[in-house]
Amino acid sequence: MIDRRTFVKRLSQAAGAATAASFSETWSEAGQTPNSTGAERPRTKAPPNAADCHTHIYDARFQSAIPALPNAVVSDYRLLQRRTGTSRVVIVTPRNYVVDNTVTLDALRQFGASARGVAVVRPTVTDAELRRLNDGGIRGIRFTVANPAVAVVSIDMIEPLAKRIADLGWHIQLNMSREQIVENADLLRRLPVPLAFDHLANLRAPEGIEHPAYSVIRSLIDRGRTWVKLSGAYINSVVGPPYADVASVARAFVKAAPERTVWGSDWPHPSETERKPDDALLFDLLATWVPDEKVRNRILVQNPEALYGFSAG
Repeated sequence: MIDRRTFVKRLSQAAGAATAASFSETWSEAGQTPNSTGAERPRTKAPPNAADCHTHIYDARFQSAIPALPNAVVSDYRLLQRRTGTSRVVIVTPRNYVVDNTVTLDALRQFGASARGVAVVRPTVTDAELRRLNDGGIRGIRFTVANPAVAVVSIDMIEPLAKRIADLGWHIQLNMSREQIVENADLLRRLPVPLAFDHLANLRAPEGIEHPAYSVIRSLIDRGRTWVKLSGAYINSVVGPPYADVASVARAFVKAAPERTVWGSDWPHPSETERKPDDALLFDLLATWVPDEKVRNRILVQNPEALYGFSAG
């Protein structure tokens, strides 16, 4: 038996496909992008130096401790860049590789100056390794802790590692449940580094910004060192594409602090095993959430420059 969220999302897929088509124009130069539905360009034009601030690379050349996607390599992602028009990318090490960041470092080398990375480490990491990661383009570390049964890091590791990366100018990226955000509010407030919350801070529909976690995150944003990724709409939606039930969350964060939001595709969408999202639709969502082109360009260009250290465009 499937749960209600999965049932509703499946039920809406046919309607969602038609809606997605209305957001896009035909894209035929490179055809289908692996791990993405559809073959159209977004309707929204990406500005020069636009950054996709949340992606993963899975490359079979590198052994993964947990089974990983076989075909989400740099050449595949370059096809997505041709489709969406983005030119900068942030690569986040998937939990499949545990604390081996080799796959991410290799991808960063392939992309060069147009890429930055977010690693996964544990407190046993050496200072020499942290410096090596920094030299390779890493600018933060991620904690995916919503499900402790499958997590490869834990909440108790956050503070000691935050203290060690502070001098590097890195940030902590958090993929936590709403309940964990509330339970660990004091911890988050005392960390000595900037924070970045994944996937709209996991403020799932239908509760959205009415959940107490939103107030915690707003208080952190008001301190001037917390960011939110406008990503993962399909993760937080109940109704499916075009994910109208999460729009209020995205708009609330943008209204509160447009200078503290970045956009990400979450390609290759590892949570979606039955049907991949349409990446043209996901990019066009940003225009529906942020109609002001100047603000939208800030989210895509200037904000990533500030958070990840890309050269000013």
